[in-house]
Amino acid sequence: MTKLTLERYQIWFYPLALISGGVWGWQNAERAQGLEMLINLVLGVLLHTTFCQVPLTQLREVFRSRRFMLALIAANFVLVPGVVWFLTHLLLSDPKLQFGVLLVLLVPCTDWFLTFTYLGKGNLNLAIAATPVLLLLQSLLLPVYLSLFTGSLIRSAIHPADFLDTFIKLILLPMGLAALTETWAKRHAVGQRWLRLAGWLPIPLLTLVLWLIAASQVGSLEGAEIRSLGPVILIFVVYLILAGYFAVGLARWLQLERTASRTLAFSIGTRNSFVVLPFALALSEDWSVVVTIVVIQPLVELAGMMVYLWWVPARLFRSRSQEELFNPRG
Repeated sequence: MTKLTLERYQIWFYPLALISGGVWGWQNAERAQGLEMLINLVLGVLLHTTFCQVPLTQLREVFRSRRFMLALIAANFVLVPGVVWFLTHLLLSDPKLQFGVLLVLLVPCTDWFLTFTYLGKGNLNLAIAATPVLLLLQSLLLPVYLSLFTGSLIRSAIHPADFLDTFIKLILLPMGLAALTETWAKRHAVGQRWLRLAGWLPIPLLTLVLWLIAASQVGSLEGAEIRSLGPVILIFVVYLILAGYFAVGLARWLQLERTASRTLAFSIGTRNSFVVLPFALALSEDWSVVVTIVVIQPLVELAGMMVYLWWVPARLFRSRSQEELFNPRG
């Protein structure tokens, strides 16, 4: 199998991982409980290999596309939090459900955002270069948003030290190791070989992360009141629809070129449920519904991204006349 073949068919690996992991976890409930400790480890390696594909020593390049970065930051850290707060308070009354939705929708994805940008004919290089910026900003702002939107609820549910611990282990450490790896690769052939190998690893590792999440968390779905989760699923669906139109509005306003506009749409549409999962797992047992929400969201999002792969390039950003309307200048 070539790397191109792996990238072309990766979209099928993820639902298979979720289904097979869920089935295995359901049949092996006791053994599945021990898999939780592996999620952070594999997720950290996944982020490291992803960062190894990013020219961290040349991150300033992404800021040359100022309008794209302005759109990306404004959408993900100004527009989206306001919309998510509105939807949760409009459709949910249970504070725990509100907290779960806020936790999973407030910050942008940094893993399969790259996958769907590639498959949806966006600008993959721009997406990869923007990933560290998205990770750093979300790690700094997520505790702020949760504290602002939930008040005393967040302080009673999770300790700020948990956010700091996750930030160090899942962001600073993988990113720092990636920077060291890039420096190593410039001086040694072994480092260059590792970078080439790392280019193959994100897709298998993301597949493994999904399998571990499904296998270890499927048991939490047993006690969930499915009826109470209906409004939660509705929010996820409504959000995906709104995200596409937000991307269109921002792209037109800032006159982004077509591939950058598609990249923006996939960034707004995908949320970072995998990075916030450790926060959900750190909650007490009476907050288990939050874990259930974190598990359900990527299932809804994955179905939505299948639609996005057709909707974004074929409908939202498709025609030559539209590209001329955006008046691309970089």
